[in-house]
Amino acid sequence: MAHNLLKGKKGIIFGALDEKSIAWRTALRCYEEGAQLVLTNAPVALRMGEINKLAEAVKAPVVGADVTNMDDLKKLFEESMKHFGGGVDFILHSIGMSLNVRKGKHYTEIDYGFNQKTLDISAMSLHRVLRTAWEMDAINEWGSVVALTYIAAQRVFPDYNEMADAKALLESVCRSFGYHYAVRKKVRVNTVSQSPTRTTAGSGVKGFDGFINYAEKMSPLGNATADQCADYCVTLFSDLTRMVTMQNLFHDGGFSNTGISHAVIEQMEK
Repeated sequence: MAHNLLKGKKGIIFGALDEKSIAWRTALRCYEEGAQLVLTNAPVALRMGEINKLAEAVKAPVVGADVTNMDDLKKLFEESMKHFGGGVDFILHSIGMSLNVRKGKHYTEIDYGFNQKTLDISAMSLHRVLRTAWEMDAINEWGSVVALTYIAAQRVFPDYNEMADAKALLESVCRSFGYHYAVRKKVRVNTVSQSPTRTTAGSGVKGFDGFINYAEKMSPLGNATADQCADYCVTLFSDLTRMVTMQNLFHDGGFSNTGISHAVIEQMEK
C-alpha cells in the first residue's frame, strides 16, 4: 500500500543488481511512494543487462559509475541533477564486494592488495559519494543518505571474512561525514543493519544457508526480508525521520538484542 511518503522527492539508487537485491526492491518501493529515480551501478554490473528491466519499471535513467572513481561520481551527480532539474533528496548506498571472499582466502591469510580494494569499494565509496555530493552541493536540505550494513561490524561471524572490517569502516564514515553534513545542510546519514538476506551477493558467503536458518531461529520476529528492508528505507528517506542521523539502525527482527532463543535451545538439545 502506497502512502505518497516520497511524493516530489528525487533519489539515486546505487547497487540494484537483480530482482533479489535490496536496492532493486527499494527502488520499486520508492517509485510506488511517488519518488523520481536515477539508477546506477558499476559498468561491469550494467553489462549483465538486468537493471534495464528495473529502469523500465520505475521510469528511471541508468547512469554507470565506478564508485572508486571521482570523475565517474561527478558525472553521475551532474547527469542526475540535470535529469531532476535540481538536487537530490535521498541516496541509497547498497555496495559491497570482497575480493578475498571471491578468491577463497581465509581471514587469517587475506591478500592485502585485495583487502585494500574491498575497503575502497565497500566502505570508502560512501565517503567518495558524500564528498562528491558535498563539493557539488548536490543533496537538498533535509536530504537523507542510507547505506546498507551488517551486524558483523560488531560481532564475529567467521566466514563473513574481511567484509566485517569493511562494514565497520562504512559505519564509521556514516557517523563522521553525517556530523558534518548535518551541521552544514541538515542532511542525515544512517546505516541500516539488515538481517541476512537471500540476495545474489549474500548467498556467496560460505555457510550462508545454515546461518540464515540460525538467524531465523534467533530472531523473535524472524528475519527481515528484502521488501521489508525497502519499506524501512522509504521511512528513512521520508520527512517522518528528519531528526534521525549518524545512527546504525538494526533491521533484523530483534536478532541484535537476543542472547539466546528458545528455538535455538531446543535445536541444541535435540
